[in-house]
Amino acid sequence: MTQPNGPQPRPGILDIAAYVGGEHQGHIRLASNEGALGPSPKAMDAYAAAASTLHRYPDGGSAALRGAIAKRFNLDADRIVCGAGSDEIISLLIRSYAGPGDEVLYSQYGFLMYPIGAKSVGATPVTAPEDGLTASVDNLLARVTPRTRLVFLANPNNPTGTYLPASEVARLHAGLPADVILVIDAAYAEYMNKDDYTAGEELVEQFPNVVMTRTFSKIFALGSLRIGWCYGPAGIVDVLNRVRGPFNVSNAAHVAGVAAVEDAEFLDRSRSHNEQWREWFSATVQELGLTVHPSVTNFVLVDFKGQPAGKDDAEAARQFLKARGILVRQMPSYGLPSCLRVTIGTEQEMHAVAEALRDFLKV
Repeated sequence: MTQPNGPQPRPGILDIAAYVGGEHQGHIRLASNEGALGPSPKAMDAYAAAASTLHRYPDGGSAALRGAIAKRFNLDADRIVCGAGSDEIISLLIRSYAGPGDEVLYSQYGFLMYPIGAKSVGATPVTAPEDGLTASVDNLLARVTPRTRLVFLANPNNPTGTYLPASEVARLHAGLPADVILVIDAAYAEYMNKDDYTAGEELVEQFPNVVMTRTFSKIFALGSLRIGWCYGPAGIVDVLNRVRGPFNVSNAAHVAGVAAVEDAEFLDRSRSHNEQWREWFSATVQELGLTVHPSVTNFVLVDFKGQPAGKDDAEAARQFLKARGILVRQMPSYGLPSCLRVTIGTEQEMHAVAEALRDFLKV
């Protein structure tokens, strides 16, 4: 609590509702979209081996990690910036290109770090209504003003699990002024299996105002190490390298990230597991009479709207699951109070949460 006569933060800081992540005290944690199979064994071995060099500063340029990412995704390593999770990259972009009087635009159910980042620099977050649970290009473009500095598009989107095809992303970019940056947040790109999807790298290579962000926290399951990265035009990459911390990614994170991104076999296994159990869980829960919104990610939105009185309360369902040691994510902060977001976990975990939901509806 800020004291009236004490130091005061910049305008906008106290307007921020602090981000609250998923709970952690439970036997089955399905609240934070963490990778179901955990990290690659090769990444864990590399992390353990790094213990002998904990007294050394890491490579401030993340050269090995950028090189491994570039090789895996066929990118130019010089146009990659690594950070402490994609959250840091998002923060650096907003800090570098927006400020008081500026606007940061994002879709209605977009990631909460976008408005938090905007408010932290005194900029104004602006939301565009979605079409159902999918970002609307027309609505985004309609809200662009001379004050707009960045447009954030989570694709696929968290928490809705929806996505825009490549043609719609290209249309969004084509409608933006040249001085507005389009940031494509592709945190869940590795889970995608759609022919009409792109993570955005081809737009980055064609235009000077497009940035793609990615993370190691989801399918690579290295969330506790905080590794994110972006692919951008040379000019924006130069700016980010000027403002980021000199040692913002630890050596342990470097070596684990390199091992993870090089383990293509484990990546494929994680993707296959997710597809299998996402489809099984969705079908099973729908058979219970609940609505499961279609998802292309490693989570689904379960909607309790329309259930009989007493069974239409998503928070009551969450507390029922919590009493069984199962943690899922409530959605009021995203404007989706009738929904719970459930991460796709192991086979045993998905059976447990489906059985708990069945019991909740019976009580």
